[in-house]
Parts: sequence; C-alpha cells; structure tokens
Amino acid sequence: QVQLVESGGGLVQPGGSLRLSCAASRSILSFNAMGWYRQGPGNQRDVIARITSSGSTNYEDSVKGRFTISRDNAKNMVYLQMNSLKPEDTAVYYCNARGKALEYWGQGTQVTVSS
Repeated sequence: QVQLVESGGGLVQPGGSLRLSCAASRSILSFNAMGWYRQGPGNQRDVIARITSSGSTNYEDSVKGRFTISRDNAKNMVYLQMNSLKPEDTAVYYCNARGKALEYWGQGTQVTVSS
C-alpha cells in the first residue's frame, strides 16, 4: 500500500507555468513506473507523462515539449513541470504509481488555465 498526495495545482493564465508535486508514503523505487494523468470535464482519465524506475520518460503528444516529468528517489517525490499552459490543459491531475500487479492513485489536484 502507498499513499500519494498531489500538490501545486491552481489557477494560472494561458502561457503560464505550474509545477505539480506528488509525495509518496514509501519508496517509489518499488514501482515499475510513476505517472501523471489528467481528467478534464466530461473526459476520461488519460495518461500524459510517465517515468520508469530507470528514468525513461514518455509523454502524450499534446504535452510534448511543454511538460516535463521528473523524480527524486531519495525524497519519494515525482514532479510535473508544466510550461506554456493552455486552456485545454484545464483538468484534475492525478499521480499514479504502477507496480507489477497493482496501481495506486492520489486524490488529484485541480489545474485551471484561464485569463
């Protein structure tokens, strides 16, 4: 079992930046990958960025070049740096930990991009 707590969401103007943080209650090295998902109004929850235990990353096409996922294994933290934010990035953002058989979710943090 692991608890994931997201923070860093909020209201930002188009073109602005936010950094989301995900704090895990135990070592994230035990998971195959950590990821960030988002769910906009009326949409399903989709993966937007993932980082493996070895540090490999992949991104959903709409965020490539704007978002960066990173991890600090010593602090059991995962981050999502979001730059050049657009109104269509508005969503609840969730941290995800994927193990061999189970996956875990945080409670989500709201990101609203609006002028």
